[in-house]
Amino acid sequence: MDWDEALGAFDRDMRARSLAERTRKAYGVDLGRFVEWAGTRELQPAGVRHRDVRRYAAGLSAGGASAATVARKLASVRGLFDFLVRSERVGQNPADLVSSPKRAQKLPRVLSVEQLRSLLERIPAHTALQLRDRAMLELAYSCGLRCEEIVNLDRDSYDFESEQLRVLGKGSKERLMPVGEPAQRALRRYLEKGRHALAGDPRERALFLSKSGRRLSSSDVTRRLALWVREAAVDAGVSPHSLRHSFATHLLEGGADLRAIQELLGHASISTTQVYTRVDAARLREAYAATHPRA
Repeated sequence: MDWDEALGAFDRDMRARSLAERTRKAYGVDLGRFVEWAGTRELQPAGVRHRDVRRYAAGLSAGGASAATVARKLASVRGLFDFLVRSERVGQNPADLVSSPKRAQKLPRVLSVEQLRSLLERIPAHTALQLRDRAMLELAYSCGLRCEEIVNLDRDSYDFESEQLRVLGKGSKERLMPVGEPAQRALRRYLEKGRHALAGDPRERALFLSKSGRRLSSSDVTRRLALWVREAAVDAGVSPHSLRHSFATHLLEGGADLRAIQELLGHASISTTQVYTRVDAARLREAYAATHPRA
């Protein structure tokens, strides 16, 4: 078995497991780099050993790659060989014995309730694009949506009767989200007065449309949020994911159970959600240091 056969079979497996297109492409890019490196050493898949993977990782680090980049590339190699072992194409995963470098833990950027109110209420509701942006960002915060989940919403994703939003998350996993009243009002105004002004093709299913009537891209969402962040004079560094982080942090601060937050965020593992306990603890330490007379 050569590398072309191995990568082709792995890509078909990812498609069968409904991995996102972006994820598959990222694997392809990372594995392409590894295959190129292995080729210069005349290594085929069955001949790769853990010392080879360790040398590859060491070379990446020596070349200036960050710990996060090295860890991601090792995860791609590990994923490929996991598949090759499962499909009995090789006998062992040489990446299993190679530790990923520890990445610096970055706490998520979180907006205060007051900052979010200022940001969202600063968006006017006069033009179709303003109505769209207000509905889109209200919904993003109300439901803690990933950027890709926002742009993948369709017209029928929201049920006004049950007040629930159907969201298609990672791995094509669907979840139903309750929607807060401000987001409901903004969405209703957009559907009644804004969307039809943007729609060119009546067959277009996307909920949020560009000015040319097509489904928005993730970069469109990021760009429009940056515009309103500047208008509201909120600190820089706010991304669509900041709204998701703020959603989870505000729920935790309000007393929500971590398991419930996990379900609302669509996390497969509770360990992913636990980052918000560290965010909350960091805020408590800051408050203690600022206010306790003997801190």
